[in-house]
Amino acid sequence: MKTAVVAEEPETGQFEKIAKRGQSGPWTDLGLTFPVFVGYHLGVVGLPVRNAADVVTRELVALADRNLLNYSALTIAIGLGYVGFFVLAGKGHAFRASRFVACAAEGVLYAVAMRLLAGYVVGRVFLGAIDMDAYTGFVMSLGAGFYEEIAFRVILYGLGAKLLAPFFSSAGTVRRGLFKFAWAVVAASVFSGWHYIGAMGDPFDARSFLFRAVCGLVFTAIYTFRGFAPAVWTHTLYDIWVLVL
Repeated sequence: MKTAVVAEEPETGQFEKIAKRGQSGPWTDLGLTFPVFVGYHLGVVGLPVRNAADVVTRELVALADRNLLNYSALTIAIGLGYVGFFVLAGKGHAFRASRFVACAAEGVLYAVAMRLLAGYVVGRVFLGAIDMDAYTGFVMSLGAGFYEEIAFRVILYGLGAKLLAPFFSSAGTVRRGLFKFAWAVVAASVFSGWHYIGAMGDPFDARSFLFRAVCGLVFTAIYTFRGFAPAVWTHTLYDIWVLVL
């Protein structure tokens, strides 16, 4: 009978070390999402819709007394503050053009792979007619990439996993890995189901739900192994592909 060498169980935290390998760090990741953040907030001001996960725009509009010029100035000021903070914190290298190009190129690669993977798992799925012009689709893609990744990957999956981790602290590495995967499935399912809720939600369809859930799992994998910025750029570019191109 053929035998195999049984490897010793990795030390506690090994999964986390592997997951973080190759990431640029949370602060640099945040800097690399700067064009997406500012582009969305400047672009959405003249539109009658905004991304449902966006909890900032309404507050900015109220702070600007619903004045378009004040809102634009406030958004630009936040953007400049965004850059200034990173420069003072010694993270100005995050704004090198080469970093944005590399992150966007990585996003394109992941977006294509995600479309192929989800299509292979679910088959060709039509997600419904999307009644918006190219400009609106582009701006909504920026909003989805930034705010949905914060809501579903950073907060729901990332923070949720940390809050639940103490209940699995005594479990072995394999069980902790299975827990993280199960939580990723839950988060991806919530992300998918969110698209069918509200006045602008799509009519529920099992195949499109599964398709979006698979996409959510891919976003989660990118967030876990590559970081926030690649997940944002992948989500943004994928939505531009679907909504604009």
